[in-house]
Amino acid sequence: MPVIAVDKPLNLTSHDVVGRARRALATKRVGHTGTLDPLATGVLVLCVNDSTKVVQFMDADSKDYLAWVSLGAGTRTLDAEGPIDDTADVPPLTEDGVRAILTDFVGPLAQVPPQYSAIQVGGVRAYAVARAGGTLDLPARNVVIHSLELLGIYESMEAAPHSFSPISQGWAPDAQGKTFPFPTPLGEFPTLLLRARVGSGTYLRSLARDVGAALGAPAHLSGLVRTRVGRYDLSAAADLEHLAEAKSIPDLDALDFPRLEADERLARELRQGKRPQHTAQGRQVVTLNGELVAVVDGDGAELKVVRAWA
Repeated sequence: MPVIAVDKPLNLTSHDVVGRARRALATKRVGHTGTLDPLATGVLVLCVNDSTKVVQFMDADSKDYLAWVSLGAGTRTLDAEGPIDDTADVPPLTEDGVRAILTDFVGPLAQVPPQYSAIQVGGVRAYAVARAGGTLDLPARNVVIHSLELLGIYESMEAAPHSFSPISQGWAPDAQGKTFPFPTPLGEFPTLLLRARVGSGTYLRSLARDVGAALGAPAHLSGLVRTRVGRYDLSAAADLEHLAEAKSIPDLDALDFPRLEADERLARELRQGKRPQHTAQGRQVVTLNGELVAVVDGDGAELKVVRAWA
């Protein structure tokens, strides 16, 4: 059972999901790509047994989210875990005005991670310092936001849509669609509903904080659903309670890179760790008779093995 996309429940950590998967699948070899916070739900990709080899290649996959950003109240965690530690009146909002602000966040940008995060500084986790009441000087990280759409402005988190269905552009509000669970709102605050596609390492909690600041008010992430990771959409994600019967995906199909079909000689040299001459450029998945041989990086002159399969 190689790669499985799971719909992570509310109030479980990604590590909790891995623990349950280990028990359900009777194996200790389970990894995941792209951590989800406990208050977030949606797609978490699990790699089982030998498929843990592909984790390193899936961390960089782009991800789609539905994000609810509540304005007028900030929290240290930047989400609905709270408590509220900053409040202010929210300036008048219009859809055109908010969309104009959101365009400033699309593309490459430097983003300061949340204090409540697993980032290490000097061997110390930021969240450990934050829980003790301190802060760390977290340097901004380069991230990419591919798209950021406003789906609506609502009087409160409770007034915003909670049910959605997949469409060609992503997931959209649909009263007859899938209803998502959310943490208890921290109060009645004006709430933006956003649809985002982001690159690896992007914190939606930091994005909520920064969008609020750009609009002139403190803000927190009051709800988050990850609807896609790479080629894995939430519509095909397995329920955690039925993981043993979940449909799995072969390693080869899990790797979202161009494919290069090898002959016997090329496959043998790659498996031996050699650097055979080849004109391919960029990251490639090498196959032999449809079977996975290696992931390589090509520079137009030779291939360098990143990982090989026997």
